[in-house]
Amino acid sequence: MTSLIKKNASGNAENGDANLLINEVVGVPGGIGEAARVGRAAAYDEFLRGLLPARDGVALMAVGGLGRRQCAPYGDLDLVLLHAGVPGTDELAASVWYPIWDAGLRLDHSVRTVSEALSVAQDDVKVALGLLDARLVVGDQALADALTRTAADHWRRTAVRQLPRLREVTAARWQAHGELAFLLEGDLKEAAGGLRDVGLLRAISAAGITDALRPAVRAAHLRLLDTRDALHQQVGRRVDRLVAQERDGVAELLGLEDGDALLRRVAGDARTVSHALDDAFRAADRLRSGRSRGGNGSPVRRPVARDVVEHDGELVLARTAIGARPDPSLSLRVAAAAATTRLPIARATCEWLAAYCPPLPAPWPAEARAALTTLLGAGPGLVPAWETCDRYGLVDGWLPEWTRVRSLPQHNPVHRYTLDRHLVQAAHEASRHAREVDRPDLLLLGALLHDIGKGLPGDHSAVGVPLAETVATRVGLPAPEVALIGTLVRLHLLLPDVATRRDLADPVTIASVAEAVGDSGTLDLLHALVRADAAATGPAAWSDWKGRLVAELVARVRTALDTGVLPEPPAPDPALLAGPLPVVHLTGDRVAVAAADRRGLLATVAGCLALHRLEVLSADASVVDGRALVECRVQPRYGLPADPVPLRADLRRAVAGDVSVTQRLRGRALAARGSGAAPRVVWHREAATDAVLLELRAADAAGLLYRVAGALDEAGALVRAARISTLGADVVDAFYLVGGWPDDATRARLEAAVLAAV
Repeated sequence: MTSLIKKNASGNAENGDANLLINEVVGVPGGIGEAARVGRAAAYDEFLRGLLPARDGVALMAVGGLGRRQCAPYGDLDLVLLHAGVPGTDELAASVWYPIWDAGLRLDHSVRTVSEALSVAQDDVKVALGLLDARLVVGDQALADALTRTAADHWRRTAVRQLPRLREVTAARWQAHGELAFLLEGDLKEAAGGLRDVGLLRAISAAGITDALRPAVRAAHLRLLDTRDALHQQVGRRVDRLVAQERDGVAELLGLEDGDALLRRVAGDARTVSHALDDAFRAADRLRSGRSRGGNGSPVRRPVARDVVEHDGELVLARTAIGARPDPSLSLRVAAAAATTRLPIARATCEWLAAYCPPLPAPWPAEARAALTTLLGAGPGLVPAWETCDRYGLVDGWLPEWTRVRSLPQHNPVHRYTLDRHLVQAAHEASRHAREVDRPDLLLLGALLHDIGKGLPGDHSAVGVPLAETVATRVGLPAPEVALIGTLVRLHLLLPDVATRRDLADPVTIASVAEAVGDSGTLDLLHALVRADAAATGPAAWSDWKGRLVAELVARVRTALDTGVLPEPPAPDPALLAGPLPVVHLTGDRVAVAAADRRGLLATVAGCLALHRLEVLSADASVVDGRALVECRVQPRYGLPADPVPLRADLRRAVAGDVSVTQRLRGRALAARGSGAAPRVVWHREAATDAVLLELRAADAAGLLYRVAGALDEAGALVRAARISTLGADVVDAFYLVGGWPDDATRARLEAAVLAAV
């Protein structure tokens, strides 16, 4: 492996025996674990002691990772040359810094007196935190003690006042780097829940505000340090971001099964750190602002629910609950109270519940079931209350299935959370739609369980059904409601899939959904669930266009369920049937074209739209009174709307057969082909009234609809509708081909044409 020490042509270290020691003990990347980090720190200390001669009034202080003896394989050296105003400090500093640079080591350095260091710490809270880790490497012990003692005393006296400012800086860092627990490529140091936050916990503990470094936090910290060590060793340089291509290698170095096991461990540790920091900041807030006090000066206790009272801004158990034998629903009732009042549960209360609350029987008593519904329907208070209970193992007592989904990564880029957090977030989002359904309790439970099958082999919508029904049975729901929970899990993707991939004007589409759903009550639950699921997934999972399509599908299916009559297809736009040809209408996200009846019009329109950087979301083609009609829903490919004047002009020329426009389309579209896994064609036999369905699954690319529609036209197929469904970097495009089921040879020919176009 590459050494950190620069070598000359002969291969010898350039800076003598001390650098050879660094090369042998520290310079070779490797060594994971606390002993390795301490060993690196000792070797650095030995090297640095050889650079500064013994002298009164001068001390070389280590801060940062070296100060804490937590040196990563490729970490920086953070040093302060402390002096008591002795002359020649600049030259002395140069005699220390330059050998370090010559050794090829990264250095963060400063030269200060004790008063200067304390003055900077007064103005910069991050410097104040850094001084808490300062330790003497070599030099004047009394001078070093003066700095460390004074800095620690100053921090203890001012920490409560400085923490709000530090909290602002920390929030800005979190905003920039995100939450480590939910990132597929998180920064182990800067992201929320990372190593930087452990430093905050250490500082809060040093101030005596609260015992922030509990055993679970210490263990999480050590594992995060080990992960960073392994990442440095894997990459061969300093890096804190755990990128995808390095995960498996880092996991192997740590003795873990694979990259997903590593992500789960990092996520769990980050959540432990984040929860501890939230708790520590609350403790500081209580010290700073104080709470309502009674006549004897003690905090006021206010009942908020049965067996639950507020005490000094936190929820604790009533004395009667502690003295009596607790009932099994107590932990759920405390969680529900925390969620509805948006008050945190005291740490001691969580520990008591984890130790003494008896397990729930199967089936659950009605009180426990009601508490779960209250918890899931509490809105914004649900997530923090659930997270707190999960940190202390209470959720595993409610739902043993939770162990498998906890911190499970979701590699689809549209997902912003791990699976467990996504499920809880979906329940929170579902509470927004509780007034729209007959059974809000089933909506909330269905949202919590809708993806419970993920992480297991097979289609998670099918695999999750027996798991969800088992939970519903244990919770105590009657058999019909258990079956309904299973239906919600099995069909939770039905509405968005059909709305974006099928022709909603086709009666077969509506009839198939109505048959699957069965009744209007289930339809309402599915409609609410799909919106909650999308909101919990992330902004890329939903759009106004998708929302309109799903709402249109729900309205048509409701009509079929309520009346037994399938709705008629919408009539063509009368404006397209009047006036001289060609007709081009541009309205919002709608593009409508009428031209003389001819083949290939859909491909021509799609190509022209691609030329103007517009994505086609849906397309309908038909022939009415001798006119060929094409209507498309579009959106800008790169967020910038197309200029309607040149777009309208190009559409008119293209549909009229202008060869120059066609040549431009071919040149640009062919240059924009996508890449990725091998494309696939899937046929659906009875998905339409007067057509067969060809479904293309491929990588997304500009002009894809133009190329595929053109290929189908040249192969002799007539496309009457197309639906484009973009899923991250992939698409599922459905083409309605007019006519009956083609024979094997025709299907093979059409498949070959489509795949060649992709």
